[in-house]
Amino acid sequence: MTSCSRRIDVKFLRLAAATDRPISRVALDVGPVRSGEPGTWASLTMGEALDLARRLMAQVCVAEAESAPVDAPASTPPRAPSA
Repeated sequence: MTSCSRRIDVKFLRLAAATDRPISRVALDVGPVRSGEPGTWASLTMGEALDLARRLMAQVCVAEAESAPVDAPASTPPRAPSA
């Protein structure tokens, strides 16, 4: 649950396909806000989900550095996994 009362669900999604290989996705579901505005969702490939995770972690590092006291050392951003 977020600080603005939105629920964010992340789930594995497997869809049947016309071929013998099912389609695998990561589903991201952002629930409605308190006022009742509808939420949104996205179906991501594994590559898209990994890219989103990397970008989220990079922004967390920026936010941590911005909120750290001036005399505290800034955290080092995580290294991207080698492809």
